[in-house]
Amino acid sequence: MFRRIFRFSYDGEPASHNGNHSNGVARHAVALAEPEEEIEPAPQAALPPAKNNRRTAAEPARSRQDAPSFDQIYEAAGIPAPRSGYTILKVAEMVSSPHVAALSPDAKRCSVLMALEAAGVKLEELLQDGVVRQRALADHEAAEQRKLQEFEAGKAEANRKLQEELDRLTADYMRRMQANLDEVAREQDDFRAWQKRKQQESQRIAEAAAFCVPAEGGPGSLTAVLERATASLK
Repeated sequence: MFRRIFRFSYDGEPASHNGNHSNGVARHAVALAEPEEEIEPAPQAALPPAKNNRRTAAEPARSRQDAPSFDQIYEAAGIPAPRSGYTILKVAEMVSSPHVAALSPDAKRCSVLMALEAAGVKLEELLQDGVVRQRALADHEAAEQRKLQEFEAGKAEANRKLQEELDRLTADYMRRMQANLDEVAREQDDFRAWQKRKQQESQRIAEAAAFCVPAEGGPGSLTAVLERATASLK
């Protein structure tokens, strides 16, 4: 890594559009420190090949914390490393460097352009790198959006089947409950019908018993008939 990306000394002379003075002397003296040795970055874990992007309804959703990093997304997209070692991400680091934090946007632009020119970096390659990375991010977002929609559709289908099962069970239990109520109603009707027949039978017995005792008092209830019969036996 660089010990220092760039440092500046301001001499007060106006700068041209590319960051140089009219006499060819740079407005800001930019010094790029050479790295002590070339250190290969640690290899990023490549995205595992997706055998099937479709999730089943029972498969849990992947946590956003398990999502691949941006470096993994770039690596999976096959973005080549530039020969100069400068990417649009490196430029983003340069812009956010504390060395240029107090500068105006125009001064930052001039400083970055001078640093890139001193490093022999072609701006076209940087812009192309930015376009490729933006496309990789957009493609990954679209793929994740499709997965999310498929996951939502799977869960919606599972909920629909559960609702169908719930409706079926509800209808079955309601039918069984209604059958129980109907059975109770039939038992009540049968009991009331029996009570009516019982009253008729009691009346028939009372009328028959009335013929077994003296006629005093006339026909009446079975109790009255029995009382008269008991009195006649005394």
